[in-house]
Amino acid sequence: MRLFILVLLFANLSKAYSQASDSYVTAEEFQAELNAEFKDSEKSPLTSEDIEKFENLDFFAIDTAFVVSANFVRTPSEAPFAMPTTTDRAPIYVKYGELYFRIYDKDFKLNVYQNQELISDPEYFDYLFIPFTDNTNGEESYGGGRYLDLRIPSSNKVVLDFNKAYNPYCAYNGRYSCPIPPAENNLDIKISAGVKAYDKH
Repeated sequence: MRLFILVLLFANLSKAYSQASDSYVTAEEFQAELNAEFKDSEKSPLTSEDIEKFENLDFFAIDTAFVVSANFVRTPSEAPFAMPTTTDRAPIYVKYGELYFRIYDKDFKLNVYQNQELISDPEYFDYLFIPFTDNTNGEESYGGGRYLDLRIPSSNKVVLDFNKAYNPYCAYNGRYSCPIPPAENNLDIKISAGVKAYDKH
């Protein structure tokens, strides 16, 4: 599949999953929208065979402990780099900033990235990407990590809702190419929120 098509698919997915938009999406709405998208044969990443059997994704119970206020620090003058993916595709990203926050009285940091192709799209020019791993990966959640989306914040305070953490497309279908979360975005904690591992059976 051509890079353009992959980027377009990723952008369409990110629109539904946005963590910051003109109309805030609750975790309940996020789950409903995500299930609806996966049932739609024109939008779903599932194979046609799996769509026929699909009912709902499995989510952790919504937990407000994983809705955190984060301090956003802009990191200007970062060099572009090729982010590794599950294939030989190498999309270009720039580290845009850092998020500092606490969960259960422990301090954490996540790097925030900006796709250099999407910034030319008037609908996604302010889209930011947060790939991460945590201690649920490979057990309760997808082994390759999960993603959060963000729009460029207007202040240095950001609400991170891990109840909206979602799996990359390649968790559902091997024909997709997905960014691999950088090692520095590993959270040494169980993020028991968001989408769980996909079990089509």
